[in-house]
Amino acid sequence: MQKKPYDLRRVLEELRTEDPNQYHETNIEIDPDAELAGVYRYIGAGGTVMRPTQEGPAMMFNQIKGFPDTRVLVGLMASRKRVGKILKHDYRDLGHLLKNSVDNPVKPIKVTKEEAPAQEVVHLATDAEFDIRKLIAAPTNTEYDAGPYITMGLVYGSSPDKSMSDVTIHRMVLEDKDTIGMYIMPGGRHIGHFQEQFEKLNQPMPITINIGLDPAITIGATFEPPTTPLGYNELWVAGALRNEPVQLVDGISVDEVGIARAEYIIEAEIMPNQTMQEDINTNTGKAMPEFPGYDGEANSNVNVVKVKAVTHRKNNPIMQTTLGPSEEHVSMAGIPTEASILELVDKALPGKVPNVYNPPAGGGKLMTIMQVRQESEADMGIQRQAAILAFAAFKELKTVILVDEDVDIFDMNDVIWTLNTRFQADQDVVVLPGMRNHPLDPSELEAYDPKSIRAKGMSSKLILDGTVPYDMKDKFVRAQFKEVQDWEKYLN
Repeated sequence: MQKKPYDLRRVLEELRTEDPNQYHETNIEIDPDAELAGVYRYIGAGGTVMRPTQEGPAMMFNQIKGFPDTRVLVGLMASRKRVGKILKHDYRDLGHLLKNSVDNPVKPIKVTKEEAPAQEVVHLATDAEFDIRKLIAAPTNTEYDAGPYITMGLVYGSSPDKSMSDVTIHRMVLEDKDTIGMYIMPGGRHIGHFQEQFEKLNQPMPITINIGLDPAITIGATFEPPTTPLGYNELWVAGALRNEPVQLVDGISVDEVGIARAEYIIEAEIMPNQTMQEDINTNTGKAMPEFPGYDGEANSNVNVVKVKAVTHRKNNPIMQTTLGPSEEHVSMAGIPTEASILELVDKALPGKVPNVYNPPAGGGKLMTIMQVRQESEADMGIQRQAAILAFAAFKELKTVILVDEDVDIFDMNDVIWTLNTRFQADQDVVVLPGMRNHPLDPSELEAYDPKSIRAKGMSSKLILDGTVPYDMKDKFVRAQFKEVQDWEKYLN
């Protein structure tokens, strides 16, 4: 019997069957307002979440206070090993997998409304009782959040002439019954570029916000230029990861498509030349916890999004969410960043960088550990060129740690070991001041670094070179233990 196309429900069923320890359900009622995130913080959030936290199973909460027919899923990708299982690939090699998927895109296909489970139930904003806050069980991460946030809503939009389309994840707060405040980060993603074009025309931009997706779609959607330039739709990456096209369906109330096998589709318009205060309902000055581990500041002028309709699956649709600083962000942002770095470095220095890893310590964006291969004296110094290429591949990267091939880049003890035994601070620290960085880095204060930080989004960059000079490799050979092939029998 032929399997159904990939979607969130198929992924969860495969996870239950193949590794039940990676997934847990509870029927105990929980409040989506701060309590749900507070519970999962202990069970499986990881990342840069305030301790105590840990790596644990994905969690499905079946009884949501105030939402009797909705389930909430959190943490599906909050483990790199779990992401490897979901994508059926070695977790240590996911950067290469994503890189190859970018290079071999599979474009989406259109299906009919009858073939789109995401449109089984329809709520129109023109209905008298319509209130998105009662339809979408969007949690708050903390008691200080600006409101309920959609943290894993994939925004699909197109250029005004429909010649280009793309998908991006943004933080979105439910402001009132038909209004969402959307933070579009300056200077970056394709949705923001399209929205600027609509603003120049003084026209609303039709979008869909797609919630509850196959993780292949979510991870594939977080690439950025130059790896996926303007005109490249990142749904093509998901198609390559699954070797099957993502299914799209025409919107019911807007001239845009949605992801046909999503759990929810919010159909909406970004209003031209209109902004609002992100925390207008709370005035806490806080938005929500962001990936560096701190509360993001509430923005005084987020884009105004007017909701036209909400459609969803029948039979207990799944609201998918994430904790901002959790390891789930590391999977979504870090693995595509690794692929972007490998893409550029492989072109410039073929064969010299076997692998890279963006660890939870940097939230998936701010830090890269880079494994470098030096094969002759001609390669001496090439490791620092590779680090500079990493900064070029992803402008929001802040720190690169360089290590040799015998170091396990996925083991932070091994990485820090190399900085203690193959590193001299007066020789192996390289600082690059006055560069662009991620605007959510809380240390980007002019008072903190007045020479380098002239404006928000600037920072100094750091290279820590823990590699051994090629002509000294014989002095840094690790203790060689006997290779024993059948060692596992002693555990039986």
